[in-house]
Amino acid sequence: MKRLSLAIALIGCFTLVRAQDDKSIISKLHPEVQFTRPGDKTGLNMFETGKEEIIPYDGLKVRFGAGFSQQFQSLTHSNSGAVALYPRLAPGFGIAQANLTMDVQLYDGIKLNLTSYLAARHHNETWVKGGYIQFDKLPFKGAGWDKLMQYATIKVGHMEINYGDQHFRRSDGGNTIHNPFMENYIMDAFATEIGGEFYLQKDGVMGMVGVSNGLINGTQQSPVLAVGTDTTGYHRNPSFYAKGAIDKQLGDIRVRGAASVYYNNSAGRSTLYAGDRTGSNYFFVMEGATATSKDNFTSGRFDPALTNQILAFQLNGFIKAKGLELFGTYENARGRNINEKVANFDKRSVNQLAADIVYRIGAKEKVFIGARYNTLRGQLLASNKDKQSIDRIAVGGGWFLTNNILMKGEYVDQKYNDFPAANRMADGRFKGFVMQAVVGF
Repeated sequence: MKRLSLAIALIGCFTLVRAQDDKSIISKLHPEVQFTRPGDKTGLNMFETGKEEIIPYDGLKVRFGAGFSQQFQSLTHSNSGAVALYPRLAPGFGIAQANLTMDVQLYDGIKLNLTSYLAARHHNETWVKGGYIQFDKLPFKGAGWDKLMQYATIKVGHMEINYGDQHFRRSDGGNTIHNPFMENYIMDAFATEIGGEFYLQKDGVMGMVGVSNGLINGTQQSPVLAVGTDTTGYHRNPSFYAKGAIDKQLGDIRVRGAASVYYNNSAGRSTLYAGDRTGSNYFFVMEGATATSKDNFTSGRFDPALTNQILAFQLNGFIKAKGLELFGTYENARGRNINEKVANFDKRSVNQLAADIVYRIGAKEKVFIGARYNTLRGQLLASNKDKQSIDRIAVGGGWFLTNNILMKGEYVDQKYNDFPAANRMADGRFKGFVMQAVVGF
């Protein structure tokens, strides 16, 4: 099934590239759908879809898009030696990853999105990421509805929730064309949950409130612990989240600031920092001796396991002045897992900082260079009052051969500090080169 899906997607990709000079063929294979972020270079530095839509509605349309990535790495890792690391780490290619997206223009101002992972590091088989319906207009008659929808957007479904701005720049399986670096943050905020979001936007100012089931899956059962464990007060609550942003063009300079919050006081199993079902683009680093690519798919990332109670904040800033881009993030997350709650341990707190600087060269910005600093600090380990930290520096660049073909690479150096001697991260470090070939449309 995976091979068939990949073959179909690759044939579609080849057909689109060969037909790039034939506008009639492209319009049939890849029609424009309202309020949709492009899957190629033209979607760079886009966040929420705005209300300034210029695509006219002329009936139902189905638009297919895809993302493909092939990675090569040459990384080494080490630790204190007390716990054995994966011993067979060597230069080589990772599994090719592929996504398939479908956007459907259902009605004027109403679209449906469905995204599937055709092949990924964690789920090698075809797997649905999620889907949602987005309303930027409503099919109701009345001046009041029309006035409201000049500013409002409604999204409902099983979807990637809009917490923070970083998730618009992260790699997601085969979809890596909008990330100037090889990997996501060390603490990677990303979750697909069942819920709804309501937006108001005007003149570059946006506010959003959302509610979800707080889980990566749907369920009809109450959460349980091991037999004999006291489950008093253990129940599932919905997650509530909100976001505000200001995005302004000041002459030649674009400035955006955003603030987000996510809260759940009793989740069955929150996956805000463990929701990725594709996998890291660093393979096997800092994993145990018996690791597999599929099962140990979060290499280089760290989940603080705040799975039962969580309150998270993320602040983002973005500046673009001609070819220069600056993107920064501050994030704080506080909470605990269910075992810590039952044992009445205090809530833990972790802080993440990240700063990207990217310079895109030339009038068409086809070539870029960049650097990222990312650090995670705090009580990273459950039931451990001591503090640990993880620091990463990445330096690299890329070249857009066309708007939908990208080659990029980086040198990365990541260190682990103050982890207990019995932890495999004790005095840990990995470093080396990673490269990636990317197609997105």
